[in-house]
Amino acid sequence: MERSLRGLARTWGGRLDELTRALRQSVQSGALWVPILAVLTAMGIGGVVVFVATGKPQLALLAYQGLWEGAFGSPKALSETLVQMTPYVFAGLGIALAFHGGLFNIGAEGQLALGAIVAAWIGYALPSLVGGTIPALLHLPLAILGGALAGALWAAIPGWLKARTGGHEVINTIMMNYIALLMASYLLNGPMRDPSPTNVVARTPRIAETARLPRLFADPDLRLHAGFLIALGMALLVAWLLWRTTLGFEIRTVGLNPHAARYAGIPIVRITVLTMAMSGFLAGMAGAVQVTGLNYRHELSFNLGYGFDAIAIALLGKVHPMGVVLAAFLFGALRNGASRMQFLTQVPVDLISVIQALILMFVAAEAIVRTLYRPLFRGAAEEERMVLTRGWGEL
Repeated sequence: MERSLRGLARTWGGRLDELTRALRQSVQSGALWVPILAVLTAMGIGGVVVFVATGKPQLALLAYQGLWEGAFGSPKALSETLVQMTPYVFAGLGIALAFHGGLFNIGAEGQLALGAIVAAWIGYALPSLVGGTIPALLHLPLAILGGALAGALWAAIPGWLKARTGGHEVINTIMMNYIALLMASYLLNGPMRDPSPTNVVARTPRIAETARLPRLFADPDLRLHAGFLIALGMALLVAWLLWRTTLGFEIRTVGLNPHAARYAGIPIVRITVLTMAMSGFLAGMAGAVQVTGLNYRHELSFNLGYGFDAIAIALLGKVHPMGVVLAAFLFGALRNGASRMQFLTQVPVDLISVIQALILMFVAAEAIVRTLYRPLFRGAAEEERMVLTRGWGEL
């Protein structure tokens, strides 16, 4: 027993040393400061925009006070922030995983929509198909897994086209977004539309109780559900996959240098398709968790924008799973606090979109941040650059 405890202590001690070393390297290279300074700079420019638009500098402070209160000002506000954060974590992890493989998955929006559609169908239609109630231990995993697999299948198609024909995944995933969203619109307005006579919108019937994720708190005002814990678990799983498994090593090698990977005997086609499929799996899971944990049905345009915001979240998090979680928390807070900000100041919620766009710009154009805050980066080591995507036909 004592030997086992010593072994466990050595294992966790080694993990802590690795984490400390990685954090030290991030600080030395300035990589840790870039997203923080990007957020602060975007917030500052947002305040200037409010001042220019209203001519009242005090409104800028009041706007951010409202943003803070709306996101963190009460247990209910914090709960809603974490609720908004949850799909961002799943979708952001999917985008980040694709980036590690040298692929740019812009199709998370469509993959998320299909995941939500399939999860909703399994949630409300499967019990009637089997002629009875399905146990929650079976029904709930089926709904989430079905939605995730729908996203994986949809993402694997542009992955296969990239690997076999060289067709650029950016173009293909954008086009497949249109197909997925229009397909969802057809299904929600037609075969899957809620037949209730009181229903006047394009949405599915409510899913069965056995297909719903449990809430984490008994208070009905706190909507935080178990999907939040699943999202954190998936972040740890993706980190383990990328840096602790042979498959993760192959994904990162293909992403950094596919020619070296091919020379080393790594199956480029299989890894490319698998990477895109896993990316879509996470995006589809985002939609499935929204249906099973929050909405209990899928409604047209209900989750609009999560897939595209996930690109900014992955970049802000420096495509690291833990960074994605932190960036998702920020975007969840911005999304949740926007209503309170507008209520206090009458500043349009579009300001939040401006801030998000500025954050993305400063993170993507890292040289701007390093130039604006040159003294902070003096003497910093050069950070290793990741190949986010490659050209047409290049693999």
